[in-house]
Amino acid sequence: MISIHGDALSKLDHVDSRYRELVSANERLSKKDATLWGPEAIAEAATRLNWIDLPSSSRVLLPELDALSAKFRHCTRVILCGMGGSSLGPEVIAATYKRQLFVLDSTDPSHISSALEGDLTSTVIVVSSKSGGTIETASQRALFQERLTSEGLVPQEHMVIVTDPGSPLDIDARARGYIVVNADPNVGGRFSALSAFGLVPAALIGVDVSLLLDGAQDALNQLQSEHSPAISAAYLLSYFCGQYVTFNDSHSPMPGLSDWIEQLIAESTGKNRVGRLPVVIEESGTTTGGEAMHVAFTGKADLVVEGDLGAQFIFWEWTTALMGVALAVDPFSQPNVTEAKNQTSALLQEWSGVLPSISPVATDGCVEIFTQATTVVEALTQMIDSVKADGYLSVMAYLDRNNDAELAQLRRVLAEKSQRPVTFGWGPRFLHSTGQFHKGGQQNGTFLQITGDVAEDIEVPGQAFSFHTLIMAQALGDARALESRGFNVVRLHIQERENGVAEILTAARSII
Repeated sequence: MISIHGDALSKLDHVDSRYRELVSANERLSKKDATLWGPEAIAEAATRLNWIDLPSSSRVLLPELDALSAKFRHCTRVILCGMGGSSLGPEVIAATYKRQLFVLDSTDPSHISSALEGDLTSTVIVVSSKSGGTIETASQRALFQERLTSEGLVPQEHMVIVTDPGSPLDIDARARGYIVVNADPNVGGRFSALSAFGLVPAALIGVDVSLLLDGAQDALNQLQSEHSPAISAAYLLSYFCGQYVTFNDSHSPMPGLSDWIEQLIAESTGKNRVGRLPVVIEESGTTTGGEAMHVAFTGKADLVVEGDLGAQFIFWEWTTALMGVALAVDPFSQPNVTEAKNQTSALLQEWSGVLPSISPVATDGCVEIFTQATTVVEALTQMIDSVKADGYLSVMAYLDRNNDAELAQLRRVLAEKSQRPVTFGWGPRFLHSTGQFHKGGQQNGTFLQITGDVAEDIEVPGQAFSFHTLIMAQALGDARALESRGFNVVRLHIQERENGVAEILTAARSII
């Protein structure tokens, strides 16, 4: 069950015509009415509403999940190769249940090297891709197949594929004799936490997925009533919240829930130059910069949403669908995500798979500067000064989110210095999340890219490019997509990771 409280509830007006419209929309959503989001969204919505059924329909997977758990009971390590909706749900499930899951949602060679460490004989690798053509996941799959084979292991005995039926990955994996679990094709990626994409890795790390489904089912019954708490949340987030909404799960039993919600709301609402940009903050009371509604899952906030993880999944999916109605956007499309993908492909082709030498404007310590500045302090100061009065700053770090985790402190520092909302995303993971909002939402973002050299590169089997070349193409490709829209994109490139991260943080803290 879900309960909500907080000062924002004082703004609820049950006789407001906008509230009554959401009550009507809530009833129609319960019936999976694909016309809710307007005529242009009908075709997409008609094939994206089965997430509503997942608390019950996913139970047909339970025998298959039990069999998988038994088959790989000897494995002490589970690696998940997936992006966006294929990884964020499983990651919060693992953290909530305190289970070990290595989520490989990066093309950074340093991060990939960490995944390759350990005994592969006791490792099971889950390869998850809805479309079956995600470049990151395809590259990771090829690498693990090669490494398993080189160690005398049979890849088919150490890998599980999760994908939509009939996808290129489904067809190829079945032909090669891999274990394949099909997900419901009528569920979008960011709404798939309670589908095979969330439940297969959860089962393999020992989570009782039936408990997740039980919690979701209880909440679903609640959401389908005229007193649905999702109506209140959607009303407040749509009509009494500006562009920015902060999420903080630091003291909740569900670490990482904010990151999952960030993708769900940003990618679902950030289009047609409207939307709500989630800002994931470290602690309650952390400087946000600018006006924002504050959401938490325990304690005090403008809006506090309490409930177990399964309930939270279905609640936020339901709330986001209703926000689409209120904001007049199709919550199931992601029209601008392909821009960065296309630019990445174009660069890989231009480079013939080999990263060219790119000269910086200046070098400050271990940091190369690719903007008109001579020091990191100057570059960051100019960037802060360029943020629009109603705008935000987005830090996009194409580094290793485990070994370079200290860099995430930059979000709080820049928020304090700029007094504007600041988001932080690890690339290329955020391209499947806030990347849609950056291009399709309100056009008031300023962007800081941080890229880095690698100690040792890793080749992508069967391709002309390496992982370092791939991640650089993803970074520079996204920069191209952003710059084509007139956005200010500043890039800093770290020559040596540990010192470079420290130098950037020191420079940011010294800004007056």
